Amino acid sequence: MDHVAQYRTNGYAVVRGVFSPDEIARIAAAVDAVHAEGVAHGRAFRHGNLFYNVRTGADGAPVVPMVQWPSYHNDVLNAVRLDPRWVELLAPLIGGDLKQIINQLHWKAPGSLGDFAWHQDSRFRKPDEAYRNLGSSYIQTGLAIDPHTRASGAMRMIPNSHRAGPLDLDTSTEVLGNEMTDDALRSAGIDPADVIDLEMEPGDIAMWSPYLVHGSGRNSADHQRRFYINGYVRAADCDRGEWAFRDGQPVPLGPEPVLVHYDALHENPEPHYV
Repeated sequence: MDHVAQYRTNGYAVVRGVFSPDEIARIAAAVDAVHAEGVAHGRAFRHGNLFYNVRTGADGAPVVPMVQWPSYHNDVLNAVRLDPRWVELLAPLIGGDLKQIINQLHWKAPGSLGDFAWHQDSRFRKPDEAYRNLGSSYIQTGLAIDPHTRASGAMRMIPNSHRAGPLDLDTSTEVLGNEMTDDALRSAGIDPADVIDLEMEPGDIAMWSPYLVHGSGRNSADHQRRFYINGYVRAADCDRGEWAFRDGQPVPLGPEPVLVHYDALHENPEPHYV
């Protein structure tokens, strides 16, 4: 089954070996540089859409589980999000005129929790009126930088769960940092026996629907688990986001960031700690 058929059938797809080992080595170095920036800040920091999610670990040291929009200042990561291979993968599903809503790095260090509770990405596509035809216009993608295995906290998914649309999953707590529970699935009418592990090797790309139920657990492996997430949307169906491709051609970032998730972008765009 090709990735288009797999995506349409299951709500997700995996394409193996899209980026070469040499390319992944360069990307990994850029990812590590961004992580070091977060650690140096020592606490959560924002500059426009660029956001370092920095928390305090059990030992009092800073922990960086996520950074949003590093591509505003990291040329390597910016080039990756505009790579023509994305259009090859996405155009059969959502066309070649694409905006980008998500540009995000995730880290899970060995021994860290790094949990993401069961959720649908549709929960975060707000305000509702800015995202039209969400299920058929938006695709989330993730590039594996390290081996993603059950032990290292790979994504876990419920195949076909996207077909039900928005589900009544618990939204009372933050997704990042909270564990997946079987009770959360059962309360939404999902059988925990349907869960699969999305295992990937460096260079593999995963694609999933905004309505696919997914999460991930702690990293008990002996290596870190780095993941580069980019979310693309059919431009005609979205009022937010940076342009990524017009007619299949990459569009560079403009001189000023545009509204994505940070609603106070125009009122408070300056660098500040959060």
